Amino acid sequence: MRRASSSPFILSPVALAVCRLALLAMLGLACAGIGRAQAQAAPADTAPLPGSPASAAAAAPAGPAQLKGSALLAEQPPALQDSQLPTFVFGDRLSGRPDLETVIDGNAELRRGTTSLRADRIEYYQPDDLMKSRGHVRINRAGNRFEGPELELRLDRFEGFFIAPRYRFLSNGGNGQAERVDFVDDKHFTARRVRYTTCERDDEASWNPAWDLRASRIDFDLDNDVGVATGAVVRFKKVPILAFPVVSFPLSDKRKSGLLPPTFGLGSVNGAEYRQPYYFDIAPNRDATFSPAILSKRGIDLAGEFRYLEPTYKGELRANLLAADKLRNRDRWSYSLQHSGAIDSGIPAVGGFGLALNLNRVSDNDYWRDFPLPVVSGLSSSPRLLPQDATLSWGKGFFSSTLRTLKWQTLQDATSPIVPPYDRLPQLTAAYTRVDAPLAGLGNGFDWSLDSDFTRFSADSALTNPPGSNQRNGNRAFGRAQVSRPWLWPAGYITPKVQLHATSYQFESPLPNGANSASRVVPTFSLDSGLQFERDASLFGRNLTQTLEPRAFYVRTPFRDQSQLPNYDSGANDFNFATVFTENAFVGNDRISDANLLTLGLTSRLLDPATGAEAVRLGVAQRLRYEDQKVTLPGALPATDRVSDLLVGASVNWVPQWTFDSTVQYNPKIRLSERASYGVRYNPGNYRTISAAIRRQRNVSEQVDIGWQWPINDLWGDKGRELGAGQGQGGGRYYSVGRLNYSTLEKKLVDAVIGVEYDGCCWIGRVVLQRTQNSGTSVGAATRILFQLELVGFSRVGASPLETLKSNVPRYQYLRDNIISPSRFTTYD
Repeated sequence: MRRASSSPFILSPVALAVCRLALLAMLGLACAGIGRAQAQAAPADTAPLPGSPASAAAAAPAGPAQLKGSALLAEQPPALQDSQLPTFVFGDRLSGRPDLETVIDGNAELRRGTTSLRADRIEYYQPDDLMKSRGHVRINRAGNRFEGPELELRLDRFEGFFIAPRYRFLSNGGNGQAERVDFVDDKHFTARRVRYTTCERDDEASWNPAWDLRASRIDFDLDNDVGVATGAVVRFKKVPILAFPVVSFPLSDKRKSGLLPPTFGLGSVNGAEYRQPYYFDIAPNRDATFSPAILSKRGIDLAGEFRYLEPTYKGELRANLLAADKLRNRDRWSYSLQHSGAIDSGIPAVGGFGLALNLNRVSDNDYWRDFPLPVVSGLSSSPRLLPQDATLSWGKGFFSSTLRTLKWQTLQDATSPIVPPYDRLPQLTAAYTRVDAPLAGLGNGFDWSLDSDFTRFSADSALTNPPGSNQRNGNRAFGRAQVSRPWLWPAGYITPKVQLHATSYQFESPLPNGANSASRVVPTFSLDSGLQFERDASLFGRNLTQTLEPRAFYVRTPFRDQSQLPNYDSGANDFNFATVFTENAFVGNDRISDANLLTLGLTSRLLDPATGAEAVRLGVAQRLRYEDQKVTLPGALPATDRVSDLLVGASVNWVPQWTFDSTVQYNPKIRLSERASYGVRYNPGNYRTISAAIRRQRNVSEQVDIGWQWPINDLWGDKGRELGAGQGQGGGRYYSVGRLNYSTLEKKLVDAVIGVEYDGCCWIGRVVLQRTQNSGTSVGAATRILFQLELVGFSRVGASPLETLKSNVPRYQYLRDNIISPSRFTTYD
C-alpha cells in the first residue's frame, strides 16, 4: 500500500455525508462526556437524593435557552493574519494531495476569515499559496463582492487577478464591471476598462444605470475609501456631462478631497449663476471648501470656508471676494470668523481661560441687499448689523470674569437709516456666585452673588446724540448684590430675594443739565411662591396624571429718577410667560423699573404616568399693579393700568404626529387680543411634515407662515417604503418642499422658498425657487432659482439648495444622509 502523503484521495458525496455524520456524533459524545465530567465534579453533599423532587427538578431543563453573545461572527474579526486562520472547503467532489494541492469540483466553496469563495471548480496549490477558480466565480471579502468567470489569487497576500468581473462595494453600494481587476492586496486593486455607478443592478440583460463613470483605469483604495479614475467620462441618461483626465471620488460617506456637485441658479440680482465647490479633507479635524462661482451680471465670486476642531477649541472661517463687480463698479468682499475654546494655563491654581471670537465684516453698505444670503454667520437678527466681538473669559471656583470688546459695522441705507448700537471698548465683568451656601452666620441654604460690570460705550454722536438728548459717549460702572433663600417642598416652594443695584456714569461731554457724571442706587425685593397638586385622571379612554400649579410672584422696587441717565443697552422686556415672572421690566443695566406689583399664574398639565411625557399644557398669567410705573425708556409712556393684559397659552401633543401651540395676549379693556400666535404641525413619519403658524400684533402686523415636505406620489396612492431617516422612501418619487410667509395686512408674499426634489435612487434632482423681501428699502424682493443634480456617492457637502432648504423649511430631512455604516454581514455569503 502506498503512503497516503504521496497519493491522491477521492471522497464521493456519499462518503462526505458519512464523514459529516460521524463528526457530529463525535461532537455529541464529547459534549456528553463534558456534561458527565461536570456532574461528577459536583460536591457530594449538594447532590439531590435519587427519586427526590430535587432530583427530578435537576433532571428537568432549567428554563428556556438563553441567547449569548459570540465572537465567532464579530463585526471586527480577530486581528490575525489570514495565514494564521483555518481554511474550510466544501464541494461535491474533493481530491488532492496533502500539503501539495487540493481540488474541489462542483459547488466548490472555500472560507478563510472574512473571505468566502464560490466557484464551479477551485484548485489550491499549497506550496505557492495559489488558488485558481473557474466558472461562476464569486468572492466576498468583508462584504465587498466580485463575480466573474476566472480568478487567480494568492490567498495569504490577496494578490492576483480577476477576469471580466462584476463588483459591488459594501460601504456605499458602488458597483460596476471591468475587463480585468488586478489585486495588490485586500485593500488595493486596479480595474481596467471599467464602469462605476451607485445605481443598483436589476435584470443583467437589460440593466442600464441612470448614470455611470467610465474610465480606462480606476485605482481603488479601500483603506481610505477613495477611487482614482484615469480617462474618465461621467454619463447621465447616456449623455456625457463631465470628463476628467484624472478624478478621485469617494467610496463611502467618509470625507474626501474632491469636486462636489455644482449648483446652477438664476436670480433677479445676480443673473445666471454657476458655482463649483471643491472640498479639501486636510485632516480628520480640519477641512476646507473652495466654492468659485460665475455670476453673469457681476463677474467671478471666490468663496471659501475653513473649519477646525480640536479637543479644547473649534472654529469656522468664511470669506468671499467678488473683484470688480460689474453692477457696482467696485470690489466686493466679506468675511466671518467664529471661534470658541479653552486656553490651558498649565497651572491649576490659576484657573481656566476661554476665548470666543465672532468677527464679521463686509465691503460696503449695499452688501446686505445685493447678497440676500451672505456667507457670514453668527449675526444679529438684522443683516445690517455685523458684530466684531472678542471675549476672553476666566473662571476658578466661585469666581468668574470676562474681558470683552464689541464693535459694530452698521450698513446704512439713505432711504431707511438706523441708529447703531454702542460699541463696547472694552467691557470688563466679574462675578462671585454661591448656591445653597452659608451666609453671615444665618445658616446654609442661601443663594447669593456679587457681580460687576465696567464698560466704555462709544458710537457716532451724529447718529446717537440728537439735540436735547442725554446720550453721550462715556463709561458706566455697574454692580449688583443679590441674596435669596429658597424653601422647597414636594408640594411647593417659596423664595424671597433681595437685590441692590448701583450704577455710576462718567461722560465725555456734559449732559443738558451740565452734569459730567451721574449715579443711581436701587433696591429690589421679590417673593416667588408656587404649589403643585396632582391627581389621576382619565380622558378619551387614556389614563393620565393631571397637575394644578398656581404661582404668585410679588416684586417691590422703589422709584428712583433715571430720566437724566443715558440709555446704552436697555430695552423693554417682551410680555410673555418667560418674562412676566421677572423683577425688572427692562433688559440691560441702564434702567431699573420701579414696581409694586403682583403676578398671578396658573398652569395645568396632563402627563403620561408611565413616561412623564406632556400631552397637554394650559397656562394663564396676569399682573396686578398697585402703583403707576414711572421709570420709562426715552420716548416711551409709563405703564398705568392696574390690571395688565391677560396671557393665555396652550400646548397639545396628544399623539406624536400632531403638535399644537398657541399664546394670546388679551386686553380686557377693549376685549381684543393685542398679540396672538397659533401654530400646528403634522408629522406622521419621515419626509412627511406640514406646519402652519399665524402671528398677529394688532394694527402692526399679521403674517401666515406655512412650511412642508411631502411626497407628491401620495396624491396617486403611491405611499412609498419606510426605509428610515436619511434613506428616502424609494426610487422614482417626487417630493414637494417649501415655506411661504404671507402678510395679510400688506396683502403680499414676504418670503418664499418652493422646491421639488426627485429621488432616482442613485441620483437626486432639485429645483428650488427662493424669493427674499428686502423690507425697508426701495430694492424690493430678490428672486433666484437653484438647480442641482446629485449623483449619489459623489457627495453633496455645501450645496446651496440644501443649505437653503435646511435653514428655511421646518424639520426638513435630507433624502440621503447615512447615519449608520453597513455591517459586513449585510452581504454575508
